[in-house]
Amino acid sequence: MKAASFLRRLAADTGGATIVEFAAIALPMCVLLVGGLDLAHQSYVRTVMQGALNDAARRAAVERPDLSGAGVTIEEQVESTLKEIVGPIAADAQIDIDQKSYFDFNSIKNPEKLMTDVNENGEFDEADGDCWEDTNENGEFDLDGGFEGKGGASDVVFYRAQVTMPRLFSGAMFGTAGQIEMNLETAVRNQPYGNQGTAPVIFAEAT
Repeated sequence: MKAASFLRRLAADTGGATIVEFAAIALPMCVLLVGGLDLAHQSYVRTVMQGALNDAARRAAVERPDLSGAGVTIEEQVESTLKEIVGPIAADAQIDIDQKSYFDFNSIKNPEKLMTDVNENGEFDEADGDCWEDTNENGEFDLDGGFEGKGGASDVVFYRAQVTMPRLFSGAMFGTAGQIEMNLETAVRNQPYGNQGTAPVIFAEAT
C-alpha cells in the first residue's frame, strides 16, 4: 500500500521538469544560434569585401593609381588594400586577386571576336582559315580574350578575388568545413587618359 502511494506521489511530482525540457532543446537551440551567427559573419565579410574591392578597382582605374596597399603590381596593391580592410573582421583570411583587361564589358569571359567565319558555323575553325581579333595578342584564338594586367586607357578591367578564411566557430564541432571560400568579382573601365589600343587581326592558315 505504501509503495503504491509512493509511486502515485512520484508520478504527480513535476519538480525539475523544466530542467529536463531545457536539456532536450538546448543542443538544437545552440546549433541554430551558432549557425546563425556564422552565416551573419560570412554575409558581413562578403559585403565589406565586395565594397572594398569595388572601391580599390575604381581607384586603380586612373593612369597612375595611388593605392594604400603595399606591392609592386596593381594586383598586389589591391590584395594588400583588401587585407588591411578585412583584417579586423576576418583574421587569417587569404586573398588572391586575378586581374584581366578587356576591350569592353561585352568581351568579359567571352571568346575572341571572329572577323571571318568561312563556313559560317559561329566557331573558330583553323583548318578553314578563319581570322579573329587577337585581343590578348598571344597569336592564338582564345575562349577568354582577356589580357593579363591592368590594360590601357578606356579598357575594362575585370577583378576576381578568391577569399579563404577560417569559420567564426570551429567547423569540426558542428560537422562543417573549417574553411570558408568565397569568390567576388567586379569590373571597371579605365579612365580615358589616352587612345584605346586596337587588337591585331590574325588569319589562320587554311589546310
